Amino acid sequence: MSVPLLVSVIDDDPSLSAALVGLLRSFGYRATAHGSAEDFLASADLGGTDCVVTDIQMPGLSGIDLRLALAGRRPDLPVILLTARTERPLLERAMASRPFRLLRKPFDADELAGCLVEAIGPADGQAAP
Repeated sequence: MSVPLLVSVIDDDPSLSAALVGLLRSFGYRATAHGSAEDFLASADLGGTDCVVTDIQMPGLSGIDLRLALAGRRPDLPVILLTARTERPLLERAMASRPFRLLRKPFDADELAGCLVEAIGPADGQAAP
């Protein structure tokens, strides 16, 4: 049996992080939460993470800044950006950072699940049938 893939959630809202971690675990992924981009970049999870799910708007480094920082460190690491914001310049900047996907809040759990399978495969790391 293989080890489930690790998804790191980066969000400054502890309740949202906890909800996302629970949802990801219900899909079968391992999941960790970090309260800021800086915390994630300094963590041991950075090297073993298979996918990042991050909010765009956070104090300190934004999710967009995190995506750009990861492009230099782990260019093949898929980053899924989340936002409830609708300002066109922000959304254009987010897309210019070349995330794997930009999901608008509120998003459907099935949408996130499908995005993760597309980005990194099923939770157990095995090829889909």
